[in-house]
Amino acid sequence: MIIAVDGPTASGKGTIARALAAHYGLPHLDTGLLYRAVGRQVQLNGGDANNPDDALAATTFDESLLGDPELRSEAAGGLASRVSAHPAVRSALFERQRTFATQQGGAVLDGRDIGTVIAPEAEVKLFVTASVDARSQRRYREMQERGEDVTLETIAEDLRRRDERDRTRPAAPLVPAPDACIIDTSALGRDEAIAAAIEVVDQISGS
Repeated sequence: MIIAVDGPTASGKGTIARALAAHYGLPHLDTGLLYRAVGRQVQLNGGDANNPDDALAATTFDESLLGDPELRSEAAGGLASRVSAHPAVRSALFERQRTFATQQGGAVLDGRDIGTVIAPEAEVKLFVTASVDARSQRRYREMQERGEDVTLETIAEDLRRRDERDRTRPAAPLVPAPDACIIDTSALGRDEAIAAAIEVVDQISGS
């Protein structure tokens, strides 16, 4: 069974995807981490994330970079959104994601184009969303816990810019698959959101 979990930044899709993988005993891939690694590599190379050649060159990053804690930073998220707008970058990372999705026994993948591009044949497609206010509050708490100095207003504005960039890019824009189940987590706690996702998966899979 392939479970595709898409949605914007800080919607809760990663938390839900990890919980679904644990619940159903499936391997999990956070595809956003791949794009964060590309963005980080561009930075390490001294390049420009808006330059398609610099971004494509960074897709050959060493696997060890995926363990870099800097990838979880707000800056890395912004770089990921910028490099992901380049079609050549998406093509370069497609096969890696596709291979993971189609492995024997199934998998859970979360990102922005899993149900529309990477695994359109997925048995279960979830699109996890939430208001900008709810998402910025969550991201603000996360960053405070990490000791990062940032304002709530700055985070909210960054999320709006990222949403606009992700939704309007010509290559694999952030949109729900036509047959995706929408889960709005704006008013849901962590456990409630996970329970809602499990209920949807069970209904679709007949578990």
